[in-house]
Amino acid sequence: MADYDIFNGDADGICALLQLRLAEPRDSKLITGVKRDIDLLKQVSAKSGDRVTVLDVSMDKNHDALVSTLDAGADVIYFDHHFPGDIPSTENLSAYIDTDAEICTGLLVNKYLDGAHLRWAVTAAYGDNLHKVAEAAAAPLKLSKSELSQLEELGTLLNYNGYGATVDDLFFAPDVLFKKLLPYENPFDFIASDENFKALKLGYEQDMANAKAISPSLETKDCALYMFPEESWSRRVGGVYGNELARENPDRAHALLSDIGNDSYQVSVRAPVNRRDGADELCRQFETGGGRKAAAGVNKLPLTELDRFKQAFETQFQV
Repeated sequence: MADYDIFNGDADGICALLQLRLAEPRDSKLITGVKRDIDLLKQVSAKSGDRVTVLDVSMDKNHDALVSTLDAGADVIYFDHHFPGDIPSTENLSAYIDTDAEICTGLLVNKYLDGAHLRWAVTAAYGDNLHKVAEAAAAPLKLSKSELSQLEELGTLLNYNGYGATVDDLFFAPDVLFKKLLPYENPFDFIASDENFKALKLGYEQDMANAKAISPSLETKDCALYMFPEESWSRRVGGVYGNELARENPDRAHALLSDIGNDSYQVSVRAPVNRRDGADELCRQFETGGGRKAAAGVNKLPLTELDRFKQAFETQFQV
């Protein structure tokens, strides 16, 4: 029997798996990648009796590989908050899917575990830009404002580390970062004592300074679009900077386009915080697009599609 843990390389995916493996330790094979690398189940060659855990990656994007894994007889447990498409009906699949805009995978796992590792679930919610949700979920912990701010910063940094065109863009490969975090049942211990937290913090601060020097190339009362250069920092910072812009301008949608070479862009979209809807609908209009209602993206937008994207972006969020 083999165990596989398949997870998104962002804060939500990592923190969801941390909760599970702190509660249910397993010597599993880790399968992950940069945040946009979600076509992950095809890397598994599971057989009858194997256990496969999938966290925070779209079931719709992995449908065929999931069906093959189930047909092989493996037991699959699946936690996610993205559009699932058709959910297979079979006794060896346990699916915990909720596409509500105010939920994340870390909170789904927290519910499954009856709050066993709530601090990591709160960190996941902060990383997914669900600040009010995170604060509400943290209520039983009776944390101070300073402690909540620490979890907010950690979630932001873990999410930041997941963005890039390839793993080479990242400070830590997501599976490596997961292993660095796993010894810490309490995230405050990681924050206080681990040098890797300091490395992420420094990188984040430098990248955000670069991002804030960029002015929007399109700006209306309803939306703003930013064009970033072909640099590693711009591929790393797009998602977390989009989250910050969304919080600062809660009635406005944001799109951040990072040049990834070959006349193409990587796109991050954030729906307005005050109406978390439409980001996935917009991005699914493009070949490599997907995501969830509040936050979505396009992995590779050709330059020839740029004008169509801009027009669709304005139309999607025009009030």
